[in-house]
Amino acid sequence: METEERLQKIIAAAGIASRRKAELLIKEGRVSVNGHVVTTLGAKADASRDHIKVDGKLIRPAARKVYVLLNKPKGVICTGADPQGRSKVTDLVKVKERLYPVGRLDYNTEGLILLTNDGEFAKIVASAGEAFAKVYHVKVRGIPNESVLSRLRAGYRLPDGTQLAPSKIRVLREARHAWLEVTLTQGKNREIRRMFEAVDHPVLKLCRTRIGSLTGEKLPIGYSRFLTPREVARVLRLGRTGKPSDE
Repeated sequence: METEERLQKIIAAAGIASRRKAELLIKEGRVSVNGHVVTTLGAKADASRDHIKVDGKLIRPAARKVYVLLNKPKGVICTGADPQGRSKVTDLVKVKERLYPVGRLDYNTEGLILLTNDGEFAKIVASAGEAFAKVYHVKVRGIPNESVLSRLRAGYRLPDGTQLAPSKIRVLREARHAWLEVTLTQGKNREIRRMFEAVDHPVLKLCRTRIGSLTGEKLPIGYSRFLTPREVARVLRLGRTGKPSDE
């Protein structure tokens, strides 16, 4: 796997100078790699292995930004630490960087959750609303009638006074109990469980199946994968423009 990058990019990423200014530093002979002065703009180095100095001072490479999609099992918590010693989502992702979950799934809920060490990325995902909606498959006790579902779709007010945002709900199948697909654009604590409890159809099973354009297709429960550069770029572009893009 290619780990070398152009020197000016490494210097800029370390916060020493802009990329254009870094090019000037290289041309002026103020940059060295492993003790050798480099003046060629096309020169590359490995920031994790090579000793790169600017004006004689060793630069510290920027921490690698990591973006992981995890298909969380039940019985795992979405926090960085737990005094009860329960399994955490961070235990399931084996990387050297310290990651943090973006939002939460409760202990008994399974499905997709993002982990990252990029605060900007996490903020975009958490605040994107409709442009990065979360989709759940929900099994509820009994079969809610259309009147009940319409009330929930419109934005239900919980008994404690909490006003929920409108949501999309469609019936997937009905038998003794109903399976529903619920799409949310906000992230209130235990929102789906609370809304269905309030209408006397408590949740029996809950799984998040999609976060924005990210799905768990071919990702078994308990497994994770890194986001592709294109997937990360879509999210970051959403933060700049308010619109996701495949470009």
